[in-house]
This record gives sequence, C-alpha cells and structure tokens, in this order.
Amino acid sequence: MPSSRTPWIALTREVSPTIVECELTHLARTPLSVEVARAQHHAYERLLASLGCDVRRVAPAPAHPDAVFIEDTAVVFDEVAVIARPGAESRRDETTVVEAALAALRPIARIVAPGTLDGGDVLTVRHRVYVGRTERTNAEGIAQLRAVLAPHGYEVHGVSVAGCLHLKTAVTVVDDTTVLLNPEWVNREVFARFRVVEVDLSEPMAANVLRIGDQLVYGASYPRTQARLEQLGFMLHTVDASELAKAEGAVTCCSLVFWG
Repeated sequence: MPSSRTPWIALTREVSPTIVECELTHLARTPLSVEVARAQHHAYERLLASLGCDVRRVAPAPAHPDAVFIEDTAVVFDEVAVIARPGAESRRDETTVVEAALAALRPIARIVAPGTLDGGDVLTVRHRVYVGRTERTNAEGIAQLRAVLAPHGYEVHGVSVAGCLHLKTAVTVVDDTTVLLNPEWVNREVFARFRVVEVDLSEPMAANVLRIGDQLVYGASYPRTQARLEQLGFMLHTVDASELAKAEGAVTCCSLVFWG
C-alpha cells in the first residue's frame, strides 16, 4: 500500500445491552452473557489495534441488539462507501451513525428500497465482488450495488447461499488466490478460480476469517480448520468470539476494516 496513505481504519461499535434480543435466522437462541460478549469484543478491538488498525468506535446503539455487527451497515471500497439497507427491518436505523463516520472518508452511495443488502453478504477480491443472495440481501440490492460499482471497474456476481446467514458465513478470502469455504452452504465451483480450502465439517462456522492486508484474524473455536490453514503456511491471529457467535456473529461482522 502507498506509504502516503493513512493506516488501516477499523470502525467498531460496542456490544449492546440488548444483544440477548438479537435477530436469529439459523441458530437456536441460547443464553448469552452481555459481559462476556463485551470482554471478547474488547479483546478483538485490542487485537485489531495491535495489527496496525486505527480502531474508531462509533456511538453505541443500546436499543439495537445487533449493533455490534457493524459490518452489515456498509461496504467500503477505495472509491466509495456504500451504505447498506439491512434485510432485517430492526437494523436499518443502525446505518445513520456509520454513514456519518464514513462521509468524512469516502463519497457515499446508498442502497434504497426495495433493495436490501447486508455487508456480511459482500465478499471482495480486488475488483471482483461476490454478493450472497440470502434472506438479508435481495436481487434489487445486488443490482443497485452493481450499478454503483460499475463506473469504478468492479464486476459484481450474485451467489446462491443456503443454510447460513450471510455469504461470509460460508466463504471468506484468505489471500488474493485463496478462499476458505464451507461446501455445504455455498457451491465451491463458484470460486473455481481460487484455491479452495474447505473447513473441517465438524466446524461448520469456521469459514469466517478477517483479512487485514496480509494478516488474518480468526476465531479461536475452530482448531481443526485452523490447522488446515497453518499447514498451508498461513499465520492466524486468533481471538475468542464464541459468545458473539451465539448471536450469529463472527470476526468479520464486528468491524468495518478499510485502508484509510
């Protein structure tokens, strides 16, 4: 990255005291400790800072149970920040503060009704953008994102997802040539141009890794899949996100990371 630019920026948001009322799509509701979730989130923020991120917390949203999962509110590219329109109506007001934080850093575009789009459904590898067709992101939302990005040279591809919340629950980028994928939730042939590393199927939620340049943040709950990645030479910085996982969250969900 050019040295004249500012470091990686990571926008985060505090765990809401109402997280126990979070939206759930594919998981059964189980007891969730706000205190433990907050401790894990703080450790996650410290890890991002140790990896060179300028961690910036936006204002808390105590009335919004899912607000910690800030990734879903926007998708940030070098040229533009796209403000999402979350598929869960209860989450749509979460975008206001995030938009204000991003407006000083990028030109703003917005997904508007009837489009819906969650940031967790958007996976970018250089100028290829994969967008999950899920309960949270619809065809109109994908079409609007395609129209915003076309002038900047991005190709946007819709991807069918089944059995999980978001595309990035099923597949994430490890490097520009490698993806980590659960083949039970997304067709690996869609990513045939990449080296595909499959999760250990005893760890179905293990496909979520947060890439920050050449550094990787990974949930500590998936040792078998972690071993597969390490055998390929990848070094992972692990963090416990097990309490946040009860709310269908993971390491990509809890930040918006982009080059400043």
